[in-house]
Amino acid sequence: MALALLDIVIVIGYALALIAIAMLVSREQAGHKKDTADYFLAGKALPWWAIGASLIAANISAEQIIGMSGSGYAIGLAIASYEWLAAVTLIVVGKFFLPIFLKRGIYTMPQFLEQRFGPGVKYVMSVFWLGIYTFVNLTTILWLGATAINTLTGADMILGMILLAMFAAAYSLYGGLKAVALTDIIQVVLLILGGALITHITLTQVGDGSIWGGYQRLMAEFPERFDMILSKDNPQYANLPGLGVILGGMWVMHFSYWGFNQYIIQRALGAKSVKEAQTGIMFAAFLKILTPFIIVVPGIAAVALAPDLGRPDQAYPEIMKLVPAGARGLIFAALIAAIVSSLGSMMNSISTIFTMDLYRPLFGEGKTERQLVRVGRITSFSALVIAVIASRPLLAGADQVFQVIQEYTGFFTPGIVALFVLGMFWKRATEFGALAAVIGSFILSLAFKIWLPEMPFIDRVGIVFLLCLAVGVLLSYLQKPDSAEKTVRLGDISFRTGPGFNLGAVIVAAILILLYALHW
Repeated sequence: MALALLDIVIVIGYALALIAIAMLVSREQAGHKKDTADYFLAGKALPWWAIGASLIAANISAEQIIGMSGSGYAIGLAIASYEWLAAVTLIVVGKFFLPIFLKRGIYTMPQFLEQRFGPGVKYVMSVFWLGIYTFVNLTTILWLGATAINTLTGADMILGMILLAMFAAAYSLYGGLKAVALTDIIQVVLLILGGALITHITLTQVGDGSIWGGYQRLMAEFPERFDMILSKDNPQYANLPGLGVILGGMWVMHFSYWGFNQYIIQRALGAKSVKEAQTGIMFAAFLKILTPFIIVVPGIAAVALAPDLGRPDQAYPEIMKLVPAGARGLIFAALIAAIVSSLGSMMNSISTIFTMDLYRPLFGEGKTERQLVRVGRITSFSALVIAVIASRPLLAGADQVFQVIQEYTGFFTPGIVALFVLGMFWKRATEFGALAAVIGSFILSLAFKIWLPEMPFIDRVGIVFLLCLAVGVLLSYLQKPDSAEKTVRLGDISFRTGPGFNLGAVIVAAILILLYALHW
C-alpha cells in the first residue's frame, strides 16, 4: 500500500470538508425551494472567479492528469498543444459565442439548436450528448481515477469507481451547479498546489535537488520529448501531425469542447452578466497556460524516474509513489478533487439536458419545478451507475486513454462545430442542412478511417469539418429559409469587450508565441 496513515487522514479530511462546504453553499433561504434555474444554472448568479475555476475544474480530471501525463510520457511536451491552444479558443468563445448564447437566455446547447433550427435537431443532439457524456466522459473519468486508486492502494478497480461515484454524488447531487461551481475554487487551488508539488518533487529528483537542473537534464537526455511540432518520422506523428496541429483539426476539437459542449459552457450560462462570463473565461485561459507544467512535465520526468512502465497511463500514479508521506496525501487529494469535480459537472450537465430538453417537453406537462429537479437528481445518479458498469468493457484494453478519447470523439466534433457555426453566423442555414452536417460528420469520418487509415485523426477532423460545412450549405438551399424569428440577429448583439479582456488576450497570445518559439 503506497498511502501512509497521514496520507489517508488528509484525503478523508478533504472529502469531509468538501461535502460540508457543498451542503453549506447549497442551503436555501427559509421557504425557498430549488427551481430549475437554481439547480441547473445556479440561479444565473455565478461570479467570474467561480466560472473560471469551475471551467478548469470541470476540464481537468483523470483523463487530463493521468491520461495527458501518460501522453507526456509517451509523446512529450507536444501534447501540451491541447492545453495551450485551448487558451486561445476560450478567448474566441468569450468574445464571439457567449454573447449570442446569453442573449438567448438558454439553459442548454440543445435548447439553442431548437430555437435556431427546430425540435428535430434538438432531440438528435440531446440523445447524442447524453450518450457521449455517459459512455465516454463519465466512464473515462471513473476508470482512470480508479486506476490511480488501484496503483496507490491496491483496491479493486470496481471498488475504486464506486467510491468515486459515491463521493461525487454526496457533494453535488443535492446542490446542483451551485454546489459544483462554488466548491470548484477549492478544487482548483488544491489541484494547482498538488500539481506544482509533484512537478517540484519529480524535477528535483531528476536534477539532484535543482528544479531547473532537472528540466535541463530532461531536455538534454530526451530532446525529442520537448518538440512541440513533431516531424513525420516521429512514431507519435499520427496522434499529433506536426503543423496540422496548430493549423488544422485541433481548432475544431477545441471549439466543439469549449464552445458548444454543455458540460463546459454551462458554467458561463450561469453567469450574472456577459462581462462576468467573459472575465471568468479569461481567468480560465490563463490557468490553461499553466496546466502543462503541472501535468505533462511530471509525465516526461517519469521517463527518467520510471522508464519500464507497462502502459503510459501508469506514469502519474507511479511517480506519486516517489512522493513522501503527507505530500503524497495532498497530491492524491488534488487528484481526487479533479476527478470528483469533473464527475459532478458531468452529472449536472447530463441531468440538465435530459430534464430540460427531453423529459420536460415530452413528459413534463404539468410537472412542478420541484418535480423537475427531482428528475434531474435521479438522472444524475442513474448515469453514474451506468458508467460504473460500462467502464471495464469499454476501457480495460486501452493504452493511452486520452488519445483514444480524442480520436473517437473526433468522429462527431466536425459536424457539431459546422452545425453551430452555420446556426450562429449564417441566416440561410436550415434544419435539413444542419442535420445533414451532423450525420455527415460520422459517415465521412468513418469513410476516411476505413479508406485512409494512415491519415492522422487531427487532419481528418479538419478535412471533415470543411466537408460538413459544404454539405450544410448545399443542402440548406433545398429547404425554404427559416423564419426571421429563428435566425440569430447579429446586429442586435454586442461583441465589444472591455480593455481588461483585450489586454488579457494580448498577454495570452504573447506567452503562447514565446512557448512555441522556445520548444518548436
